[in-house]
Amino acid sequence: MQYNFINNITSKEVKGSAIFGIFTDKSIKALNNSLKAPEAKKIKDAINKSPFEGKLGQKLSIYESLGSKIDKAILVGLGDKKDYNEKKFIQAVNAFCRICKEELLENIHFDTNSFTAKKIEINWAIRNISIKLNGIDYVYNDTKFKTKNKKNYKIKKINFLSFNATNSKKIKKYFLQGKAIANGIKCAKNLGDLPSNICTPTYLAKTAADLAKTNKKLSVKVHSEKEMKSMGMNCLLSVGNGSKEESKLITIKYNGSAKNEKPIVFVGKGITFDTGGISIKPSNGMDEMKYDMCGAASVIGTMNAISELNLKTNVIGVIAAAENMPSGTATNPGDVVTTMSKQTVEILNTDAEGRLVLCDALTYISRFKPKHVVDIATLTGAVLVALGKVASGVLSNDEKLTKKLLNSSRISHDYIWELPLWEEFQSELDSNFADIANIGKRYAGTITAACFLSRFTEDYSWAHLDIAGTAWNEGSEKGATGRPVSLLTHFILENAKSL
Repeated sequence: MQYNFINNITSKEVKGSAIFGIFTDKSIKALNNSLKAPEAKKIKDAINKSPFEGKLGQKLSIYESLGSKIDKAILVGLGDKKDYNEKKFIQAVNAFCRICKEELLENIHFDTNSFTAKKIEINWAIRNISIKLNGIDYVYNDTKFKTKNKKNYKIKKINFLSFNATNSKKIKKYFLQGKAIANGIKCAKNLGDLPSNICTPTYLAKTAADLAKTNKKLSVKVHSEKEMKSMGMNCLLSVGNGSKEESKLITIKYNGSAKNEKPIVFVGKGITFDTGGISIKPSNGMDEMKYDMCGAASVIGTMNAISELNLKTNVIGVIAAAENMPSGTATNPGDVVTTMSKQTVEILNTDAEGRLVLCDALTYISRFKPKHVVDIATLTGAVLVALGKVASGVLSNDEKLTKKLLNSSRISHDYIWELPLWEEFQSELDSNFADIANIGKRYAGTITAACFLSRFTEDYSWAHLDIAGTAWNEGSEKGATGRPVSLLTHFILENAKSL
């Protein structure tokens, strides 16, 4: 997609569709910078003759000629001006993207001034528009024979109006940030949407290796089961005992700063299919357990975005990948295994497997002497009870890190919400036969799962993101969301200098 930041539509520009934002007061004053008075009057007359009210997401198409460079004008409702904020702006941009796909718009003149309306910070706005526009072409086609060779809808060119020459140079970097985040989200979506007979632990390792070929600052190391065994990762290995697929520990390093700068480490749960093991799940909806590797997908997507941005920071992504299957060699409920940290775990439920792969990975990453660690996992159904599909849960042993993540959530609108990690919950994991049980009792499942992980993170600043409610959509819109790639990339963008 070509893009440009210009003051107004000039004779040099190709003919295209002009997009304007209109509030419920139906004022067209914000359009004066982009249109001449006679053209603006035509829009005003069209509004007055139509049922268009300017409600959020409402559309009005105007086909009357508005000059030699506008073949169609489309008005997008922004709602009540006094209530307009970042959230409403994103909803309006989503409506704009939907209209683009519906009408197959290729060349677009976007009136930035009318959408931001002096209430929205322009750098933030351009980054978010870019995320949405550059992600508009994602369609899962990998296993669709009939549509595989069809071209996805793409925008050819977009002109952002209301920018002078000085501002246009500065603003381009925010568009490129959005493009990198969109590419990371699409990468994570595609990995999540792939079926488990394709997206295996080995496939994740290959994807990481392929990513390293795109940027010389990236390097990848894949540990085999034999190597993990020698390191004492018995807990991680126990999850894949019942599968023919070999488990993998994948490390992706991005070295964008000095070697002595402590890295930020992201750790992703990569269960490429989760039957529950011997504690087998009910069959209803089990196909969605291919999404149990979305934590790993978000790590790869984020590393993709960071490498594209070429940031001056050090970031490491670690993926604990396995397939959880029942068989004669599978781990049994009641088995006791020794973790890399030498703590023993009584596995009361083999369907609580995410924490088992993560605990060894969280011990492993201490060798990198991290500044901060964030693990990302589709860990508990309980987080859906608490937060639904709107927000991911965050639990942490570092209040400052939590605040940074919450701030990145606010900026990215990739929502998270803090749950308590109090000492009172730890006793829920007591075991008569090991140092710790892998599940708690009936209540507070998201919290007790984080309590389990906290036993392996005492040496560094750590936060846990439970994305079981936000990693994919259900029903007719079934598909991976790519969350929380945007949150994690914003976290690096906002804090790289201070971390």
